[in-house]
Amino acid sequence: MAAPFLSVVIPAYNEEARIAGTLEQVLAYLGGQGYSWEVVVADDGSTDATPELVARLAEERGSVIHYLKLPHGGKGWAVKQGMLKAQGEYRFMCDADLSMPIEQVARFLPPQMADYDIAIGSRSIPGARRLGEPAMRKAMAKGFSLLVRGLALPGIADSQCGFKCFQAEAAERLFPLQKLHGFAFDVELLFLARKLGLRTVEVPIDWYHSPQSKVKPLRDASAMTRDILRVRWNYRRRHYRSSEPGPSDPRAGA
Repeated sequence: MAAPFLSVVIPAYNEEARIAGTLEQVLAYLGGQGYSWEVVVADDGSTDATPELVARLAEERGSVIHYLKLPHGGKGWAVKQGMLKAQGEYRFMCDADLSMPIEQVARFLPPQMADYDIAIGSRSIPGARRLGEPAMRKAMAKGFSLLVRGLALPGIADSQCGFKCFQAEAAERLFPLQKLHGFAFDVELLFLARKLGLRTVEVPIDWYHSPQSKVKPLRDASAMTRDILRVRWNYRRRHYRSSEPGPSDPRAGA
């Protein structure tokens, strides 16, 4: 069977309140497109009704929904496993809160994506909109973005948006190298993408703040900062290895 054009990978952890609605919206949109597709739900060890809700939809909709049951390991862990399970020519990471309208996935695909290996949703570049976000959370997000740019990703305005698209080859090179399983895994992936010479572009999106967001800036900031420093440490210690060494391989060191 030919690989689908698009895989939508949704990490989920105790999402019984919204996973069914999110999947219905995603399926309704994709069902109207002229390309082949699949949805991979990577369940990070949910203990609520998430598994039953996804299983019911998968049974109703057939082979377009793939449910990946995982032991609890963190969002980065779930995204990694979902991306490695996906088969699409393009693999789109999509937060379960659907804070970006699913219709905007078109911005991440050809022809816009044709010259890039990775397209990342951005809430901080011209054309983007942050809607309904509390001022304090916005200020803290801006501060964290400055920290990320200073320590790991100069020139990237928004590394933490949960909507990113990878061409299949880029995904298959990057995700086996991923070590971080917490919220800073995005920084690690984009840091490694640069070391591998992969072409990355930021895509402006409309982003709607969700009061149920699992990210808590005050709680998570110190852990994310430690993780960013760990990325640089891992790189300097040559802890990243790829199956195909080459002049642009991250094993080369800093």
